[in-house]
Amino acid sequence: MKFTDLVFVYVFMAALIPVYFIGRNTVYRNIVLIAFSLVFYAWSEPLWLIPLLISIFANYGFGLMIDKFRGTAKAKLGVAFSLILSLGMLAVFKYTDFFLANINNLFGTDIPLPHIPLPIGISFYTFQIISYIMDVYWGKVQVQRNAGKLMLYISLFPQLVAGPIVRYSVIENEINSRRSSAEDISAGITRFIFGFGKKVIIANSLYAIVEKYFGNDLTTLSVAGTWYAVILYALYVYYDFSGYSDMAIGLGRIFGFHFDENFRYPFVSKNITEFWQRWHISLGTFFRDYLLYVPLFGKRRQYASLFLVWFCTGFWHGASWNYIIWGLYFGIFIFIERLIGSKRLKKVPAPIMHIYAKIVIVVGFGIFYFNDKAGGLQALGTFLGNLVGANGNQLIDLGTQTSFMNNVFLISAAVIFSAPLIPWLRAKLQETNSGQNAVGISTIVCNALILAASSILLVNSTNNPFLYWQF
Repeated sequence: MKFTDLVFVYVFMAALIPVYFIGRNTVYRNIVLIAFSLVFYAWSEPLWLIPLLISIFANYGFGLMIDKFRGTAKAKLGVAFSLILSLGMLAVFKYTDFFLANINNLFGTDIPLPHIPLPIGISFYTFQIISYIMDVYWGKVQVQRNAGKLMLYISLFPQLVAGPIVRYSVIENEINSRRSSAEDISAGITRFIFGFGKKVIIANSLYAIVEKYFGNDLTTLSVAGTWYAVILYALYVYYDFSGYSDMAIGLGRIFGFHFDENFRYPFVSKNITEFWQRWHISLGTFFRDYLLYVPLFGKRRQYASLFLVWFCTGFWHGASWNYIIWGLYFGIFIFIERLIGSKRLKKVPAPIMHIYAKIVIVVGFGIFYFNDKAGGLQALGTFLGNLVGANGNQLIDLGTQTSFMNNVFLISAAVIFSAPLIPWLRAKLQETNSGQNAVGISTIVCNALILAASSILLVNSTNNPFLYWQF
């Protein structure tokens, strides 16, 4: 089940909300959320519940083991068992074909590829489990002695399949005791609907254009057509993934959970370091806290840790070489920015820094697009050549000019809403009583219009997957 299924919006949520709020006891509400979360996850493939439940109950036991033998070798053994199970399951489901295919290519063998289906969300809930186990080991959080509460943390449906990667410490107290105020419910519904509109109205429309360019013969694209498509793809990924995050955060808020932000208008960034402080924040902070500062290489080899983080960031996204290249690509620019230093970067005129950042970011999304299913490294090479006219392609073509003019309002809206203009306007209006009333009324009207427009667009739509479901 997806957030953009009409069944989810008008059946699942319509059933969950009254069942949840009919009782005020936290234990009752936790049970309701667990039950509905498991139904949500098993909707498309019930067998995927098996690795999820194995991960939950095994790591429940590992957590207790770490706490019981704290400060001893047995506690370290508990961490080791947890990491072996969690990362081992992730490797088997996600990377078996990748490893075997590369062994076949390298050694000329013909090992058959098993094509193991990838359980939705395994990359996300695996990292949540790792963060919980490591925080218990480091003494940052108390071990959870109630298996049901740990199950709620890991299986909570708003963030289960595509994040954000929610730390246990963020919602530890809310698992035990929480309340949903009228403000929470109102803010949660608004956040969900805005995310809904981001995905259905903007992201899906942008992707339809991108597929007309990147889904066909790349050698026929002009320089302008290639840049046009990759810019729209960058915007598409932002609206698709930030839309999902908005929906997840909004749903959590309805039920009394306050998740951390996952996106903070990343396209306003003046450098790549800042971009990754604003983009997919939960993943970036995960690698920062659980890998970058773990002294695998020692302080003298901090840059080795940096490139390990970016290798893992890329590889986490998928079993394809383009993702590894994509991760290391951003790692190189962050490495360069560290060498230059933030003080020197601030001396560079802001317009130049913005242009530099946008070019690097957009090209990076092009690298991200061309995985094995989209043509792999050969297609990626063609794309990079097209950007600079190295493939003999023409500078501009009539089709791209026509497409831009036909979609100018969509593109303009995508650019405008990717900047924090609306929050700024809202803050200005709320400085007066009349402005607060205007914000309240306009929010209700916008919610109704966005929900209606999105629902109409979904009536004849059979498939609206989120990009990050495949990770």
